Amino acid sequence: MNLRVRVVRCMCAGDRSWYADIDDAEDPQPDDPYWFVDGCRTQAEALELACARLPELSAEAYRGSSLKRVQEANLVSV
Repeated sequence: MNLRVRVVRCMCAGDRSWYADIDDAEDPQPDDPYWFVDGCRTQAEALELACARLPELSAEAYRGSSLKRVQEANLVSV
């Protein structure tokens, strides 16, 4: 599994924050990542948070654990 970090600037409704997510590089639809953060004030903050989480997800995948996508994890916790 090849995980990747994506950082995007949100400019909707006057909000000028940054969003980052971690997903499988082979996933053609980036609509349900394994992890995300939004509302970051800077690009550097979004990237730093994602890069801090990336080794944890990579270690889980390396151990053979099945990574849960954000929507799947929310369904389990409801």
